[in-house]
Amino acid sequence: MTTARAHTNIALVKYWGKRDRQLMLPQTDSLSLTLNEFYATTKVEFDPSLTADQITIDGQAVSGKGQAKITAFLDIVRQLSGKNDFAYVQSTNHVPMAAGLASSASAFAALATAAAGAAGLQLSRRELSRLARRGSGSATRSIYGGLVEWHRGTDDLSSFAEPIMEQVDFPIEMLAILVNTKKKKVSSRSGMQSSVETSPYYPAWRQVVVDDMKAMKKAIADRDIPTIGHIAEENAMRMHALTLSSDPAYTYFDAETLTAIRLVHELRDSGINAYYTMDAGPNVKVIYDRHDRQAILDKLSPVFGRERLVVSQPGPGVTIIDD
Repeated sequence: MTTARAHTNIALVKYWGKRDRQLMLPQTDSLSLTLNEFYATTKVEFDPSLTADQITIDGQAVSGKGQAKITAFLDIVRQLSGKNDFAYVQSTNHVPMAAGLASSASAFAALATAAAGAAGLQLSRRELSRLARRGSGSATRSIYGGLVEWHRGTDDLSSFAEPIMEQVDFPIEMLAILVNTKKKKVSSRSGMQSSVETSPYYPAWRQVVVDDMKAMKKAIADRDIPTIGHIAEENAMRMHALTLSSDPAYTYFDAETLTAIRLVHELRDSGINAYYTMDAGPNVKVIYDRHDRQAILDKLSPVFGRERLVVSQPGPGVTIIDD
């Protein structure tokens, strides 16, 4: 039996679109920040007496598509290890699921690590990153802490993540505004595929990411939080332009999303370097220097309530934990 904990990550330069859905190979590189406040803890035990995988998430048995997805992932582990037993999987999420808060990243990074350990595989972190990618693309980055780059690669061996700065030595923080934590109507998988296939702007997006990756890595090397925030904000809005330009058009925004964006603009107008980013969901993440945290909380709390604002620092990579 092995138990692993992995933290979610939020992309500063987004991953939006696959070129190989079987191997989960992305159209572009991406770059993210792992967060300390959101994580999944997963326990895996292979048992020869089982006749099927038994999976629970937050104490609830998983069936249907969810079960099939996890079993397919466990089949990859079984193939790698030569172990044919079915498994008990127990996972606890400390992040709302399917709400644009990257729950699948932490979930599959924890599952990959726990399942590999339980199956007796001795994998390097790069190999774990490649394995986690097969469950969820963004999970490839949650193997590592801090600021992480995912190389798009050309095949299974060359598509993996690695840390740019695992121990972040400058005061960047990210505040999540929990606008709506319900399950989104358009999944990331179906949304990004629609954008790849139907948005006339998708070819331009690939070049946007090339340029943003270069600029973001320089900003990180310079410890330049305003530039990091500006690039992340522009990159996020260009990603969401792909959803609006798909056929049929769709959006992850809701009314409070737009309110949050307006308040961040007002913070900047008042001289505070705050920037926003969003993944495939309505929840807004604010990027800023921790010295400005209180001013940002003072601005947002009267509108959203303090309990809906979650402050995160850069978080750690995946770990094996004792029960």
